[in-house]
Amino acid sequence: MKQTILSLLLALSPLLSPAEDGHALWLRYKPCGKANIIAPQGGATLQTAVDELKRYWQGSELKLILNPRLKDDDGFLYNGDSICSHSELGLLYGAYEALRLQAQEAYPGLGGYTAPKFSRRILNHWDNLDGTIECGYAGKSIFFSANLKGQKWAERIREYARANASVGINGSVLNNVNASPKVLTTQYIDTVCTIANILRPYGIKVYLSVNFGSPKALGYTKTADPLDETVKKWWKKKADEIYQRIPDFGGFLVKANAEGQPGPFDYGRTHAEGANMLADVLAPHGGIVMWRSFVYAAKHKGEDRVMQAVSEFKDLDGLFKPNVILQSKNGPLDFQPREPYAPIFDNMKKTQQAVEFQITQEYTGQGKHLVFLAPMWKEFFSFVAPDSLKAIAGVSNIGDDINWCGHPFSQANWYAFGRLAWNPSFSSDFIAQEWIGQTFGNEVNSYILADMMTTSREACVDYMMPLGLHHLFASQHHYGPETDRVKAEHPLEWCPISYHKAAADGIGFDRSSKGTNAVSQYREPYRSLYDNLATCPDEYLLWFHHVPWDYKLHNGDMLWDELCALYYRGIEQVVSYQKLWNELRPQIDQERWEHVNRLLALQLANAKECRDYVLRYFQQFSKMPLKYNFTGVSYMPVQPAQLNHKQP
Repeated sequence: MKQTILSLLLALSPLLSPAEDGHALWLRYKPCGKANIIAPQGGATLQTAVDELKRYWQGSELKLILNPRLKDDDGFLYNGDSICSHSELGLLYGAYEALRLQAQEAYPGLGGYTAPKFSRRILNHWDNLDGTIECGYAGKSIFFSANLKGQKWAERIREYARANASVGINGSVLNNVNASPKVLTTQYIDTVCTIANILRPYGIKVYLSVNFGSPKALGYTKTADPLDETVKKWWKKKADEIYQRIPDFGGFLVKANAEGQPGPFDYGRTHAEGANMLADVLAPHGGIVMWRSFVYAAKHKGEDRVMQAVSEFKDLDGLFKPNVILQSKNGPLDFQPREPYAPIFDNMKKTQQAVEFQITQEYTGQGKHLVFLAPMWKEFFSFVAPDSLKAIAGVSNIGDDINWCGHPFSQANWYAFGRLAWNPSFSSDFIAQEWIGQTFGNEVNSYILADMMTTSREACVDYMMPLGLHHLFASQHHYGPETDRVKAEHPLEWCPISYHKAAADGIGFDRSSKGTNAVSQYREPYRSLYDNLATCPDEYLLWFHHVPWDYKLHNGDMLWDELCALYYRGIEQVVSYQKLWNELRPQIDQERWEHVNRLLALQLANAKECRDYVLRYFQQFSKMPLKYNFTGVSYMPVQPAQLNHKQP
């Protein structure tokens, strides 16, 4: 009888327990409420740290100590018995570190002091005022959508703040870089003020993307010329208004003279003149201007797109005000699965710079593929030293879906951005292991999951665009494959055919000294490394060179055969993820296991579509037989390709 009852209870347990929806992210601390937290008097941020520890700390006693001798406001010392910091915010970060280690059943390092590499660690939200999100794959905006109202809205933003603070993110640009001028109206400033009040106890400043033409668009001036006195006065008045409401407002993010956005070029002015005008009105309040370098086709139509940022900004180096930061994407094109690093980081020696990563997976499966992006960002830092940067920005993948990010594993990219923003020396595997332990528990086989995660970016490159191929996406959504479409209404820079240059004589974009000479924008040794066909790493080969279909790669294989092999290898890797995920089924809750299983099936279908579409298209030029057939895929675990470069 007892056995029958037990069996019945086990059968009913999924019905009796709440469904796992992923909403808790990596913050799955178990309430305890028994700890003695000793802390000084302080403000809201310190109280937030105390409240977190009182609820979740499982030890007997923990001391929070403010020590003015410690220099960095965000840094802290945690030794298992106490957390010591210069500031309340540092104590909050230390509290989350203590809880993070507790959740992983790990021990703190003795005598270890940690402080963030970057003082500004900012999420860029591409949220529109109508609630939609450009390149958002997890629902509508948590800031501007009507899906969340009243207390539910405020609570979701508080949860968002808590998640960001737990990984050290300290800034949020609330709206799209393709900014509506309306965000600067009283109605939306009221909303921004409310959001700022919720975020403040968690150490997060709010920023706004602004439309450079706002004063004219809103009808207050006849021009948006940055040297016009009426324009300057309008921006000053607007900055004063914002800071009166939000004293710790962070500043403006600007996309100017790019993809139809207004900017200083419209009035014969430079980027420096435009940025400096805004910098002047923000400086008295301690605010900054983050000016994006994504300005292709603005003044250099016909020039290789990947060269245009350097062409546009190099002569302006040293002309920007001290509170201007030039924000550039990690690669010179547009968040492709693999790009060489953007050479603008080599060419602006007198200008403060920030790197912009894309957390949302615009070009890597759009929230439908398991692609862990930490290896991509680590790749960038192997070329560009973190010490050379003043800030780090990540284009958010957050929406109002119950699990925040759509794909359960897309949460790991949000987490990884925060951890790398704190310490870029963390390894991808270390971050993956941290996230797994906090998200799925310590009973799951973290080695299997971490292997899936850390190899997934390379698999994505293989089944989408190996060997330096790039921009083979449908122009309207950047999801499915496209190689030959040309639309009259689209600029040539949007058309895949302009990037792969496939023809009977070969494939690839010649950016060598014999082609567009894009290699000239790189510092040595990379300039010579990429320019020389014999030394150019295979992973960048078709980015920098146009080569025959029978060209011999460094591994001795013929280009066409290797291209076929890599597309198949990417598929084989996804198949291996399906097998490994199936092995983990007993260790994963039913809801998330089934969700990921469905998405892996879709990922495999998408990978096969890429292979079939791309290879069949290129075969009409190569006239060579496919190395494999299209009838199926067998399981064959593979390791990601190793980059053929060394940091000088």
